[in-house]
Amino acid sequence: MYPSPVVETAAGSHIARDRFESEALRGNPLGDPHVRDLPVYLPPGYAREDRRYPTVYFLAAFMGSGAMELNQNPFDETLQQRLDRLILAGRIPEMIVVLPDPMTRYGGSQFLNSSATGRYSDYLLELVQFVDARYRTRADRDHRALLGKSSGGFGALIHAMRFPEWFGLVADHSGDKYFEICYPPLLPKLVELAARYDLGEVLADPQAFLRRGGYVFDLFYLLNVPAMCAAYSPNPSASRGFDMVVDLQTGKLNAAVWQRWLGHDPLRLAEQYADALKSLRLLYFDAGSRDEFNLHLGSRHYSTKLTSLGISHRYEEFDGGHSRTQFRFDVSLEAIGIAFAP
Repeated sequence: MYPSPVVETAAGSHIARDRFESEALRGNPLGDPHVRDLPVYLPPGYAREDRRYPTVYFLAAFMGSGAMELNQNPFDETLQQRLDRLILAGRIPEMIVVLPDPMTRYGGSQFLNSSATGRYSDYLLELVQFVDARYRTRADRDHRALLGKSSGGFGALIHAMRFPEWFGLVADHSGDKYFEICYPPLLPKLVELAARYDLGEVLADPQAFLRRGGYVFDLFYLLNVPAMCAAYSPNPSASRGFDMVVDLQTGKLNAAVWQRWLGHDPLRLAEQYADALKSLRLLYFDAGSRDEFNLHLGSRHYSTKLTSLGISHRYEEFDGGHSRTQFRFDVSLEAIGIAFAP
């Protein structure tokens, strides 16, 4: 049976609202909750049929959570409605979709273990064990997929590379890659805003910044680079717990810190994890041809790199930017569904 169903559609699917207590996040450096809501999409047949289902882990973008994909939107479907439509149309098989909450005080963790934010990679692996024990999953890597957007796409790809024994399929929508061109546009914006606001105050309490009338778009730029620093260049000895990649007065790049960042770039990691990538049943990624963070260029470069390494993959480019691209989930979910087939 499914625990605590709170949303049932006409199609018969359910959203189970679980609670997960994470040992990996207990006592994390930012004091963020270690007990978190865990919405789980259960397909129409789950309550009627005693069988097992493949599983997709949906990794949210920066400043997002899985539960946000279930919010009503007058201009788009919820993720539950999308899954129902695709299942009822026979375009994807029935599947369980897990919606983790990866939020930190800084807006995200890149799903990495870090002394500055917490053990968010371990948290994701904990969830897999919890879900497999609690729900009727097909508990093997060939029926366990990762799907993510932006920072979630990065997290999905990184975990497919580092944990191929856990995850056999990955779909990455506009995930961070080719750091040399995707992150530099963010740095001048942070320098500009850091001159107008007290960055220490913002990092200590981002919600207070909004309560004081701060703009959410300013908050994004104030948090994004520090959050990446916390993920890529943590330093317990530093005043903020991480080394800043840019001088906030001059905008000069800190070369030593930047090299640490580059060590996390999926483009640079492809050769190291070539065997893991070759083992995947599906390696799918896409980007909009007008992505504001140049991720279409990074994705083209990544595709070329994979081809040179003999790694089978599917790369698609669509007309659009970095936002409002949920319609692309139709494409990736269909690709995952086909790859799930026995």
